[in-house]
Amino acid sequence: MAKTRALVKRRKAIRNIRKITRTMELIATSRFQKAMKRAQDAEAFTRKIAELAADLSASAGSVKHPLLETHEPIEHNVLLVLCSNRGLCGGYNGAIQREAMSRVRGIQAEQKTLHLELSGKRAIAWFKFQGFTAEQTFIHFEDKPKFDEVEVIANRYIEAYSAHKIDRVDVAYMKFLNPGRQAAVVETLLPLAGVATDKPAAKSKVEYEFLPDAAGILEEILPTAFRTRLFKCFLDAAVSEQIARRVAMKAATENAGDMIKSITRQYNRARQAQITKEIAEVIGGAAALE
Repeated sequence: MAKTRALVKRRKAIRNIRKITRTMELIATSRFQKAMKRAQDAEAFTRKIAELAADLSASAGSVKHPLLETHEPIEHNVLLVLCSNRGLCGGYNGAIQREAMSRVRGIQAEQKTLHLELSGKRAIAWFKFQGFTAEQTFIHFEDKPKFDEVEVIANRYIEAYSAHKIDRVDVAYMKFLNPGRQAAVVETLLPLAGVATDKPAAKSKVEYEFLPDAAGILEEILPTAFRTRLFKCFLDAAVSEQIARRVAMKAATENAGDMIKSITRQYNRARQAQITKEIAEVIGGAAALE
């Protein structure tokens, strides 16, 4: 009797857990769809402004801009790591942390200065456990990062890079490729020398006429290209997190269903054995009275 009661109690607990994971899966799905729309809407703008910045930079001739300059030697490296505030999203955070640590070890091997900045409670806790102290931490970026909030960080990087206080800016995050594929990467955002390295080769070179002058236009275009690129990293991280959480919760829901079926079979066998034993006792007792 005690065994069947334990099985009933365990089955009830797993059913409650399944309800929770199923609800979390539905919430993640809803958030994923909204975050994916924002990321896809920003993709076209980010790509086009990157192409425009690259074309203008190539057509401007001898005009230079601080964000295009490569600092040599590279002494001060900024690494911004984008993780989640919450768990229950599978290997999402672990993959980003591995890529970030690979970059950290590379900087340490070169004996350069690391300026570590972390977004998300999971990144903050993990790097603290590893013995690293972050110069900046952010926990207010959720599934709907705002451009105004990201712009504050971007402007600080632009100012520091232009003043030669930092020599390189890398971002470790989960890049959104499509709903079925995301990849943990470390991308270099500054300098902007490769701002449009992934754009297709142009069929013909576009000739631009700069009014009032090339320097003034680049002064507006290049910082905007950097800000939108950084914002796109936050958008990719947001949608990738929701995809990872949806997949993890879907798997947990399915596993809970399998466990419920297994426990139900165990309960039925135990109950059948118990009933058979009770019948045998009744028959035995009746035979003894004859």
